[in-house]
Amino acid sequence: MSASFLFLCLLMLGCSPSGTEHPSVKFSGQTMGTYYHITVVGPASGEFDVDVELLQEAVDKELVGFNQMMSTYIDDSELMRFNRSPVNQWVELSEPVMEVLYISEDISQRSHGAFDVTVGPLVNLWGFGPEAKPDAVPSAEELTAALVRTGYEYLQLDVNRARRTADIDVDLSGVAKGYGVDWIANFLTDRGYNNFMVEIGGEVRAVGNSPRGAPWRIAVEQPSVMAGGARLALSLSDHAVATSGDYRNYFEVDGVHYSHTIDPSTGRPVEHSLVSVTVVTETAARADAWATALTVLGPEEGMALANAEQLAVYFIVKDNGGFVESQSVTFSQLLH
Repeated sequence: MSASFLFLCLLMLGCSPSGTEHPSVKFSGQTMGTYYHITVVGPASGEFDVDVELLQEAVDKELVGFNQMMSTYIDDSELMRFNRSPVNQWVELSEPVMEVLYISEDISQRSHGAFDVTVGPLVNLWGFGPEAKPDAVPSAEELTAALVRTGYEYLQLDVNRARRTADIDVDLSGVAKGYGVDWIANFLTDRGYNNFMVEIGGEVRAVGNSPRGAPWRIAVEQPSVMAGGARLALSLSDHAVATSGDYRNYFEVDGVHYSHTIDPSTGRPVEHSLVSVTVVTETAARADAWATALTVLGPEEGMALANAEQLAVYFIVKDNGGFVESQSVTFSQLLH
């Protein structure tokens, strides 16, 4: 599964000045091979008594448990144990894992297979998974062998159990990080917090208002390591944002650029001009998965599907050495 690496600048404009700010606490840590950042906002008046250390410890404990369910980097995780189960054997899975699988199945079907949680063998073959990056582009024989072990149609779901009807490996990296954001957001909501922002590796969920007492400001980064800065700023509340881009996670061989996003239909990295896809939805899991799917489909087919699904989507496309942007109808409505 091609990981949806998100490059979102978090703009909390006006957080520094005193007198107009709601009290807030911030903390950060490491998870899923990346970093998380959380801001929790208190009421406009009165005491905001939060033990940040205890809250972070609780969040870290949640994330450890989450990884133990979803990770392909933990050999005895629930997901990896499922991947080692006999073909055609039904396996009972936890509610969170089943929910991620159902989300994945839905978007796989809606995207006609552009999103596929079984492309793990291809991701590993191209060097973007737990295995080391290859020294050379895979051979045709290697590619064919890996393709045989993929196909979301070989993953069957039944309420609280699943089975593999072929020797496939499930890799949730294109959706689990987003679901992790939702997991922590629900954890904070259950603890009574109504205004906060959760970000893991660029996947963002903004709930309520920022410390300014207004919607959170989320900026989409320029699709260039050198350019930096924000290309577009969004004002959001009770929404999630995910961006998939190929301008950071890639490798080159003989001058050819190989993206981390794998097309399940060809088994090869995508080769079109779409360099950045930003999706805004109510949950980070769906934003994460849709960002990957639309990146695979490319600028024309991806935008057509986004409009058909009424998704809020923002594309950045390479054009004659520069970049041009396009927006779905639903995304355009967000800006008004």
